[in-house]
Amino acid sequence: MIATAQRPPLGPARIGLYVFLVVSAIFFLLPLLVVIMNSLKPMEEIRQGNLLTLPVNPNFDSWIAAWKTACTGLECAGVRPGLWNSIKITVPAVVISTLAGALNGYALAQWKSRHANMTMLLITVGLFIPYQAMLYPTVKILSNVGLFRTYLGIVFVHVIYGLPYTTLLFRNFYVGVPDEISRAARMEGASFLRTFWSIILPISTNILVVVAILQFTGIWNDYLLGLIFAGNDNLPMTVQLTNIVNNARGAANPNINMAAALITAIPTLVVYFFSGRYFVRGIAAGAVKG
Repeated sequence: MIATAQRPPLGPARIGLYVFLVVSAIFFLLPLLVVIMNSLKPMEEIRQGNLLTLPVNPNFDSWIAAWKTACTGLECAGVRPGLWNSIKITVPAVVISTLAGALNGYALAQWKSRHANMTMLLITVGLFIPYQAMLYPTVKILSNVGLFRTYLGIVFVHVIYGLPYTTLLFRNFYVGVPDEISRAARMEGASFLRTFWSIILPISTNILVVVAILQFTGIWNDYLLGLIFAGNDNLPMTVQLTNIVNNARGAANPNINMAAALITAIPTLVVYFFSGRYFVRGIAAGAVKG
């Protein structure tokens, strides 16, 4: 006979935990539910003040308008142009910053010198400097090299601003990797880069997923850097969304604004939905522990 594990008794502490989790879930999900409901309502229902009720005649007209016809200033093309701008900015910035952070983190983990910890300390200090304080010097530098308000400029800014964070996470991960792996590769004649690319990177799936998700979320949801450095032809969805909400032409349309906000958030939700279990696995495996 195979013994089965018994579930712990449902005592007051466990009931209190379940109540806390349910209340927390409602607290965080209720605003999202309100946004979804009102994005499906026609303006006639919203004008009646029924913001907290289910839509009587739900439709996706506001979603279509937010996607194709909502005005973001002088242009009325919705958030659709911003989607492609966000994709072409986010994808290369995430890939470059993640791989560069992995290389930096591995190099610092392998650097057996008293200067290694000081270098890591300086990188960590950079994380605590708000990037708002570095905007003006960054603008001057990019202006001098001809990259200000260009596509390459905004990708470069996201990569540089993300490197301290990605380097710290990867360094903390690689410190826990046994040195015997790197030494065995060197004994076989592999160079530093060959060891990193062929041996270290393939065993870094957990931390790669964690860092890539964090970078994707941060870059996709960025507003300030996109507004300043992207230029008018490369404005991301977040800037387009703000322009729709703050557009002064005609009456305000909360249903369109909420639909545009949901469309902007969908890519990050999709990323978490398909890679969430890998993210949790990376956290549980100690991917962000030092």
